[in-house]
Amino acid sequence: MGATAGSKPEPDFPELAIELKTLPITNQAKVLETTFVCVASLTGLTGINWQNSWVKKKLKRVLWVPIISEKTIPLAHRKVASAFIWTPSPEEEQLLAMDWQELTDMIVLGEVENIQGKHGQVLQLRPKAANSKAKTKAFNRHGTPFMTLPRGFYLKTPFTQALLKKYLRIN
Repeated sequence: MGATAGSKPEPDFPELAIELKTLPITNQAKVLETTFVCVASLTGLTGINWQNSWVKKKLKRVLWVPIISEKTIPLAHRKVASAFIWTPSPEEEQLLAMDWQELTDMIVLGEVENIQGKHGQVLQLRPKAANSKAKTKAFNRHGTPFMTLPRGFYLKTPFTQALLKKYLRIN
């Protein structure tokens, strides 16, 4: 489709400032999984705030492409539902910013290992690695460096389900 950003911390279509996200759903339009946003920096966060964060850059404007992706449907038979472009409302952005701040504060305070799925209302931080051997540097609460699994920011399924319902007018 011409996306050029790859894994860079910018929207997939930088010229349009649009991120592309597929959204696996069931035949009944139920979201099947959380949505990866971007890798989380576990070091070097001095001067980073919501306004200049990778998460905000990625979610500023999103082209959502829902795909009916139940495991029982062979890949060649999966269908694309109606795509839609989303820009966070002020309320949605406030929720995202609050969650980002909570999670980033925990990283900065050396609590990355204590972050769980329950943290964050709409955004969560989870391990993001090809396997358990992939490691990245972080700091503990005493400022001592250690190696841990890379982390990524993900949108929680109730949030993306609400977007799907709103934009596709699903009951």
